[in-house]
Amino acid sequence: MRELDELASHLGELIREAEEQNLSLEKVPSWLRGWKSPWREKLKGGELIKKGEEELYNLGIRIRERFSELFDEEYHPDVYPIKATQVPRASASAVAFGMGLLSEKGGLGPAQHRAFAVTSEIPASDIILRFHDCCGNYKDFKKRQEPAVDKLKEPVLDEITSALVSRYGLKFTRQDTATLWSLCKQEASVLDITDQACGLFSPSEVALLEWADDLEMFILKGYGNSINYRMGVPLLEDVVQSMEQAIKANEEKHPPGSYEKARLRFAHAETVVPFTCLLGLFLEGSEFQKIQREEPLELPPKPPQSRNWRGSTVAPFAGNNMLVLHSCPANSASKYFVQVLHNEQPIPMTGCNGSDFCPFEEFKEKIVAPHLKHDYDSVCTAKLEEPEQKPASSELSQLFRCLLSLQNDDTRSTKDGL
Repeated sequence: MRELDELASHLGELIREAEEQNLSLEKVPSWLRGWKSPWREKLKGGELIKKGEEELYNLGIRIRERFSELFDEEYHPDVYPIKATQVPRASASAVAFGMGLLSEKGGLGPAQHRAFAVTSEIPASDIILRFHDCCGNYKDFKKRQEPAVDKLKEPVLDEITSALVSRYGLKFTRQDTATLWSLCKQEASVLDITDQACGLFSPSEVALLEWADDLEMFILKGYGNSINYRMGVPLLEDVVQSMEQAIKANEEKHPPGSYEKARLRFAHAETVVPFTCLLGLFLEGSEFQKIQREEPLELPPKPPQSRNWRGSTVAPFAGNNMLVLHSCPANSASKYFVQVLHNEQPIPMTGCNGSDFCPFEEFKEKIVAPHLKHDYDSVCTAKLEEPEQKPASSELSQLFRCLLSLQNDDTRSTKDGL
């Protein structure tokens, strides 16, 4: 919000400077003259906006309809536990989802809502949903890497800044370009406006800016370093434990209402992205074996080359991963299977021969077990040696090696996820 206020002030200065120098403003879009931040009246930020409420509410309804056999019982917090971090936006996401999931299940008001529980851990000890805040080694790693990531993005920003100056005749700076790109994303996703800030950039420039964002997410949250996802192992263990408990209840024929049928967790992109990496999603060929050996992957290739790793796909707003346990008693080879849904769509698991439907024991052996060689404390508190990163292109590789030798030490907003 402050950054956009500063942009508004600087744009005003650029316009006045051009007018004082009798420069033509014909090429300057009319909306830029006198533009003010859409959030200028807001005193505080960080809450879940209306569009987010609607997304999570509707997601809850879709999940109930899709898995009607799972949600056919009377609500009880032990049967359908809902957990969230203590960040208000995440807990509000849990509430919005729960209102959709349990709509018409109670007697409160015309919509027949019902009360339900959302529980949280203290942030300092929440190693399941907010592990990135508790992991000292990760915080040190991120602090060291951020200057290098900024340097990787600079050539893209400089190239596009030069193009904007030539195109519109205003003396934009690198920071102006970065903020205008941030504004473009906010306008497009929150306000449904695509012909203002986004209209300043050509399609090829948008592709480059998206790629630069993807580099940052890859290096600081994704496959760029094993600590990014190894610190999420407690969440993976929690998921497997919940499934083992469900299998035990099914085998022992526990009565309905006496055991957990769904464990619903609400957190952030910093939770969803590492968990996605633990499952080995969005990988190709030998990359899965590399991450299990804790080897860094090549950076996502620069446009126009194609890439699997896209932040808008891996962790969009309301992004979610669902692991669904299926009982298949007629199957002689394996009675229980795990299906992975990413943003509600089946997605292949490289560790399970490219299938989205994996025998439970195979899922534990091939996908889960290799991550369990280190516990959370050893990953997050022990002194670790950081492996050298290897960017995709030779020019990036040379630049990054230089940066690593010199340095001493989130363009994307935290998003809410299931």
